[in-house]
Amino acid sequence: MNFTKRILVTGGAGFIGSHLLRLMVEKYPQYQLINGDALTYAGNLENLSDIESAPNYVFEKLDITNAAQVGVIFSKYACTDVIHLAAESHVDRSIENPLAFLTTNIIGTGVLLNQCRQSWNDDKSHLFYHVSTDEVYGSLGETGYFTESTSYDPRSPYSASKASSDHLVRAYYHTFQLPIVISNCSNNYGPNQFPEKLIPLMINNILHEKALPVYGDGTNVRDWLWVGDHASAIDTIFHNGELGETYNVGGDNEMKNIDLVKMLCKLVDKKLGRAEGTSEKTIRFVEDRKGHDHRYAIDASKIKHDLNWTPAVFPIEGFEKTVDWYLENTKWLNNVTSGDYQEYYKKHYT
Repeated sequence: MNFTKRILVTGGAGFIGSHLLRLMVEKYPQYQLINGDALTYAGNLENLSDIESAPNYVFEKLDITNAAQVGVIFSKYACTDVIHLAAESHVDRSIENPLAFLTTNIIGTGVLLNQCRQSWNDDKSHLFYHVSTDEVYGSLGETGYFTESTSYDPRSPYSASKASSDHLVRAYYHTFQLPIVISNCSNNYGPNQFPEKLIPLMINNILHEKALPVYGDGTNVRDWLWVGDHASAIDTIFHNGELGETYNVGGDNEMKNIDLVKMLCKLVDKKLGRAEGTSEKTIRFVEDRKGHDHRYAIDASKIKHDLNWTPAVFPIEGFEKTVDWYLENTKWLNNVTSGDYQEYYKKHYT
């Protein structure tokens, strides 16, 4: 088949990547979507079982820090575009092992940029789309919002590594005129998220009647973005974003962590037929995370005004849909939290 685009999506077996691939595989049969993923603990091909046989989808195991592997993929598929989602992304893990984050998030991005530059030969019909985070901006007080012109002020090894990769992408645009766009998103939530992140961790612990650990006093604030909305934003920016520009993507949904956890307790207890307040009693405040940012809040007016994108799924609807998915997919949840999951993928994909 003669595809009009052959798009390499790095990290496509992960949380956000799998939702993006599903959207684009179904929406654009004229595009070939190449899922390049190293299948680390957070990458799960089970997330894509419904599209794995699609004629315009293919999986390739890929370590983005390996220039030879990246070169083989570009040669094999003649990739016309890259949507770069592959990253180490959990702040706690970055505190424990910063070098892993520097290697994947900085060196890996540099390897991809070099390959694009070599393969595309100054042809501006291509695009390197770098997906980043609002954490590069640092921490807000009680008021104010991050805009695309907010100065970078990363506070964790994770956010510092993403800030570095953002700067590297912009450097390739200014120095080599590589066609790029960047987006910085707020906290994503929804189905298929690995249960080390706050929402699926709490749902899993509530389900198994375990303690619910909340950092500090629970007053840290995050803006929550439905993962399907983020996928639609990436689709919009990929097709309509202006080269060299940055777009902030937010959910217009700020919540204190403690309020979010209490809401999840109520939702899960109700759906499991437990007495109200049962799970809330298991909340435990624990020592705060090192360098814990107080508040993130996104001003997404640029993407709204310039590209006519707005989030479609808002608080209670999104959180209820998320809870329903995890309660209906306990097999998936058990698989990703067991040793069997790691052994399965080691056997099949290494």
